[in-house]
Amino acid sequence: MKRFLAFALALTVAIPALAAAETSSWTIDPAHSSSQFSVRHLVISTVRGQFGKTIGTIKLDEKDLTRSSVEATVDVNTIDTRVAARDADLRSPNFFDTARYPTMTFKSNKVEKAGEDKLKVSGDLTIHGTTRPTVWDVTYSPQTKGMMGEMRRGFAAGIRINRKEFGLIYSKAIEAGPVVGDEVTITIDAEAIKDQPK
Repeated sequence: MKRFLAFALALTVAIPALAAAETSSWTIDPAHSSSQFSVRHLVISTVRGQFGKTIGTIKLDEKDLTRSSVEATVDVNTIDTRVAARDADLRSPNFFDTARYPTMTFKSNKVEKAGEDKLKVSGDLTIHGTTRPTVWDVTYSPQTKGMMGEMRRGFAAGIRINRKEFGLIYSKAIEAGPVVGDEVTITIDAEAIKDQPK
């Protein structure tokens, strides 16, 4: 009887520990990650840009990916379209107003499998102080060992939004149509490092 009680006690300790071990924590490496956007200009062409700093964390449940989660923050002040005057305008109150809203954030609330190495990740996207529900298409890679022995894996996420739904309403029109299109495509290419147990 004593042996049975000892065995049962060991199980009550071991089972939660095993369950917790299924979920791993990953930190986005800003040096190997980037966030990009594209938007139509004058109806006839596409302007592309990027943000220089993306950080965040990913909680990954290898056995049940639907129990995973992600939080990411993009530094909007690091916007770069290769034209200094345009970047200054995008940081101004005409668009992002980075003095008041310096970051763009995403926090997931649902993760679904969408095929081999593919996910649908739902959550709240906040831009320019406005939060909207969004669904991102995500692909991910198997984990691989880095140069220093650390474990890494890649994630690529994409979405298309209407900028005016996030308060980015500035617009002028010419004969061909609006100077800046309403639809914006956002992509995030993230490389994450597996956190080590403390």
